[in-house]
Amino acid sequence: MVTPVKETASEFEVWAADVIFGRARGFRAFLTRLLLRALSGIYRMLMQTRKYLFYQNYKQRFHLGTLTISVGNITVGGTGKTPVVELLSRTLRERHRNIAILSRGYKSKALNEPQKWESTQEAPLKPKQLPKIVSTGRAILLDSKFAGDEPFMLANNLPGVAVLVDRDRVKSARFAIQELGADTLILDDGMQYLRMARALDICLIDANAPFGTGAMLPAGTLREPKKNLCRAHYIILTKSDGSGHADLIKKIRRYNATAPIITTTHGPKYLENLSTFEQEPLDYLKDKHVAALSGIAVPENFEKSLVKLGAKLEVKKRFADHYRFTGREIAAFTQRCLERDIDMIVTTEKDAVRYPRRILAEVPVWFLRIEVEILDGQEHWDHMIDHICQPAAHGNSILRHRIAFTG
Repeated sequence: MVTPVKETASEFEVWAADVIFGRARGFRAFLTRLLLRALSGIYRMLMQTRKYLFYQNYKQRFHLGTLTISVGNITVGGTGKTPVVELLSRTLRERHRNIAILSRGYKSKALNEPQKWESTQEAPLKPKQLPKIVSTGRAILLDSKFAGDEPFMLANNLPGVAVLVDRDRVKSARFAIQELGADTLILDDGMQYLRMARALDICLIDANAPFGTGAMLPAGTLREPKKNLCRAHYIILTKSDGSGHADLIKKIRRYNATAPIITTTHGPKYLENLSTFEQEPLDYLKDKHVAALSGIAVPENFEKSLVKLGAKLEVKKRFADHYRFTGREIAAFTQRCLERDIDMIVTTEKDAVRYPRRILAEVPVWFLRIEVEILDGQEHWDHMIDHICQPAAHGNSILRHRIAFTG
């Protein structure tokens, strides 16, 4: 059952996003932006101080002796990180790496009681030493409510890859190494997680909104200043339309002159029915009367993609990012769709994991499967994969980076 507090919090989150992205108008929005700009200066100072403390060894960085790769960004949401993590993990798994993805599990619920785990070590593990085990690589142990949307998606799409969730990713890493035998750790959304040293920082930049709104949190969507792109070893431009992005690359080179740049596009591949699991090609949408349901950071891109695929978009319903729909909300939305003679409801893959399964019969519900395709820089991607999979190779820059961190 949805509570007034939950409704109010969700409405405020949507309104705050409208303020940050400039969609909200009026005097209240104007005053809010002024306040947020003042807070942004404080946030920027705190972030730079934090970075200084870690890199000057005033705060401890943990070196776990296992190849660690961070995939992240310098903006909040919407860069297409999860499909890239999936592609990287699948590629490395095919090269026989034993992968563990370490996630914070944003907006996941706390477990009612600790999971049971039989340790391979002599001393049994205490509950506080256990992260949330979403997947061991052989079995999925948690649903999206306790795992979080993206970790559950990754676990579902990546058999053979472990997925662990904890705010303390050092704890998750130790568990992955000692209990699951991981030889490669992927920090999902790890660019700001400075407690763990890493061999490789992969930074994602949305080609359509490379630096978000251009302002630091909370007034904008930048998590840290643009100059911190200097930490990236590889830069991946996401959601490209294939136009080349010469001006954007020139801007990036002001902050990072050496990192190889890989250009990708995030495109829908097929539709999948939430009830029957049947798959249909994208032209199935053509001329259909469609309702779009989403709870993501940038819903406009999702809605535009439906129109581009030929759908007649009749109804749009937007919730806050990671919002957990209630049965009552979905029932009301379904009734609205029935009144409008909607042919199908389409949602995102991330939202599909939160969709109440008991309310699927009246209007067919489908999700768009999104996958990453490399448009430019395939040689850089292949070189990166080769070096990850051959860490002892002569002259390996990743190995040298690890030695520099640990030596």
